[in-house]
Order: sequence, then C-alpha cells, then structure tokens
Amino acid sequence: MLAGKRILLIVSGSVAAFKAPALVRLLRAEGAAVMAILTAGGARFVTRETLAALTAQPVHQDLWAAEESIGHIKLARWADAVAVVPASASMLARMAQGLATDLASTVLLATRAPVVVAPAMNPAMWEHPATRANVAKLLARGVRFAGPTSGPMAEPESGPGRMLEPEEILAAIQALSGPQPLAGRHILVTSGPTQEPIDPVRYISNRSSGKQGHAIAGALAALGARVTLVSGPVIQPDPPGVEVVKVETARQMLAACEAALPADAAICAAAVADWRVAQEAGQKLKKEPGAEAPTLAMALNPDILATLSTHAQRPALVVGFAAETEKVVAHAQAKLARKGCDWILANDVSADVFGGEENTIHLVTRQGVEDWPRLPKSEVAARLAARIAKAFS
Repeated sequence: MLAGKRILLIVSGSVAAFKAPALVRLLRAEGAAVMAILTAGGARFVTRETLAALTAQPVHQDLWAAEESIGHIKLARWADAVAVVPASASMLARMAQGLATDLASTVLLATRAPVVVAPAMNPAMWEHPATRANVAKLLARGVRFAGPTSGPMAEPESGPGRMLEPEEILAAIQALSGPQPLAGRHILVTSGPTQEPIDPVRYISNRSSGKQGHAIAGALAALGARVTLVSGPVIQPDPPGVEVVKVETARQMLAACEAALPADAAICAAAVADWRVAQEAGQKLKKEPGAEAPTLAMALNPDILATLSTHAQRPALVVGFAAETEKVVAHAQAKLARKGCDWILANDVSADVFGGEENTIHLVTRQGVEDWPRLPKSEVAARLAARIAKAFS
C-alpha cells in the first residue's frame, strides 16, 4: 500500500521519540521513501545520524539551513503524507495556532498532503482543556490522530497520553493512502452505557462495553470522516483520529450530542438508560436494621435517537441500534417507525450479554431488512461505515 509513497516524518520533543527509528524501518520495509525533520526537542532523544542512516536521506533540522538546500516549500510538496511521531503537546499547540516558528511547523503550514499525528505526553497534559481544544481544532481541519492510548509513562504514572506502538502508527499512515470516501463529512457517534445516579455512591446502568460504538467511530475515521464520539463510562481506548466527549448520564449525553451538531450523520450505538431516579439522594442511602428497602421513584430519560431524528439540525442520516431478546426484526421495525430515524441495526442479545466480541446484525430500513452474518464487532463497524459512505456517494 505504501510502495512508492513519500513519507515526511517529523520527530518532535518527547521521550517516545525513541520509537521513531523503528517506524522508519517499518515504512521502508513497505516500500516507502522516508525523509525526516528533527525538531530541537526531538534531537534531545534521537540523533540526526540515526535517522539519516535509517532513511538514507539527509535529515533536516534548521529552517534557514533547509532554505539553502531543499527549502520548506519543496519539503512540503515532496511528501505524499506527513507523520508527526511523536507529537508533543507543544507541537499540537503550534499546529492548532498555525504558527511557523521552526522548520517543522513551517512545513506543516505549507503542506497540502494529509497529516497524521501520534501524540505522546503526560496524562495531565493530554487531558488539559488547552490540549483538548487544540485536538478539536486539528480534527476539524482534517488532521488524523493515531492514538494516544493509555498505559505506563516514562514517569511513574499511567494513563492516557502514551504513544501508540510503531506497528499501530504504520497502520494509521497506511489508512491515509487508502480511499477516503467520507472526507469532509462530520459524523456523530454515541457509545457505551449511561450511569444514572441513585445517591453519591450508587447508580443504575447496564452491561454495554462500548466495543461496538467505539469500533464504528474508528471505522468512520478510517474512511476520512471527522468523528465526534460521545461516550458513556467505558474502559475502551479512544479510537485513533476521533474527538471523544466523555459523559455519564443520559441528559449529559443528549447535551453533548446537540453541542456537536451540525453533523452529516448520527450513529446512536450507546445503550442509554431508559429511566433515572427522579430525585437523586444527596447522601448515601443507609440500610437501617429492620427498615424496609427504599422505594425509588423513576423518571423517563430523554430519548436521544428520537430527539436527533426530529431536531432542527437533523443529520441527513440518523442510525439507531436495537438490542432485543425476542422478535428482533419486528421490534426493530416498530422502533424505526416510532423514532423517525433512517436505519436501525438490530441485534439479538438473548443468548449473549453486552460486552461480547461479535454481533449478528439485521439492518432494518424502510426499504426492507438485510441480514448480516455473525461478525466480529470490528467487521460490523467496517461494513456499516462502508454503507454510510455509499449513502453519501
């Protein structure tokens, strides 16, 4: 897939830069030509000589020295794709602000090639509102994100911000060279369960793992879409190249979905709680000796699928899910008519609880029912993403 492609690798300042040479080896094994730009920070962790030996190309560092040879515009035009590996918090901030303070940022501002970044930073830096705002800006401009993931850091800490492994970054670069039928489209995806509080320590929820919704978000991003993933509490890693908004309750999920509009499509894969406790207790409910169990008065939660289907900023395509234990297709057809959405993906959960690795899907539309074979959730996601791309073609 990368044979004959020219990849411009930008190595910025992070201890994760030690993985960049391994990525160069993988890219060249795929038949790609690789040229490297090494920032001042990146040079603290990997040497110019190492990258020059592995790329078999001159390594560029200084803006003005580059102008005497190849020049930043020639570098920008040379590349079929640009990969920033690792992408430090500072590099993401400069990219988001459109600064041209060194050779790397100047080339990024001048390139017309697709750009993928592999962030690497401390969890506190990755989760800081400034970084989250910068990520959102870059996603909106079409920059693709490969990670980060959660895991141990160089410091004695662990959490989100760990750079992906070179093999995973290679896959993200390969995806840039694949078809991008959803480029320019914004798609909203919901995933996971919601948690509806009873008191400060208890809540009502369900067994949804978020595997299917997260897989769908990743598959859509791989086809070039700008994806906003609104996720309930899950342990799934954030899909590469996706803006993730984390919520807990159904009301928070609806607010996040409305804030993400306008969108070209909405895929409601979350298992949203139908009810919540009408009045959350301010203190932990205590079990008193001899006392009866408390009676919980319930209230209906907002219907996110129906709300998006009738919204003033309704996406052109609204897709829902129906997890059923009986009369799967019939119940899905009734839900399609009742909610006002365009498609329903129905799956039978009578035998399998949430959290499994596979799904058997019935795609229900107003034109009929399409039965899919039992597939891994990743394949369900890829098939759905392809159908959405076809709908917009």
